[in-house]
Amino acid sequence: NPETRLGAKALELLQNEKWDYVVLQEMSNGPITAKESFMQSVKDLCGKIRENGAVPVLYATWAYQKDGKQLQKFGIDYDEMYRKMHEAYAEAAEKNHTLLADVGSAFYEKTETENLFNDDGSHPNEAGSNLAAETIAEVILKDTKRKELA
Repeated sequence: NPETRLGAKALELLQNEKWDYVVLQEMSNGPITAKESFMQSVKDLCGKIRENGAVPVLYATWAYQKDGKQLQKFGIDYDEMYRKMHEAYAEAAEKNHTLLADVGSAFYEKTETENLFNDDGSHPNEAGSNLAAETIAEVILKDTKRKELA
């Protein structure tokens, strides 16, 4: 949103600096509570990113912590939130021909064996942050190698 301080700053950076990859992350549950806005924002930003010469990467986030207070407040169960978030990000990536760093699925796969959440049940702890960073890096490195081989 160019009307906000951060939105204006993001657009300024896309216009005035060169990037190889730009990672997009929506706020928390936005891909399912404001899906139309999410899809339009992804489309608009992917266009701006490509104008810059960069590759857009969607940072697909996760469902709130299973059985956590944040999930209870949201009024949805863990599997349903995961599925809806995954579907929204996958759809946005497909429609916009972007790379997808599916951190949400990585969280989902490890949720029974590892604590990836901070005490608020929404944000990642150190282990969750590391998993997110590894997932994003893997996607970008794979794309970089693919380009080198082409």
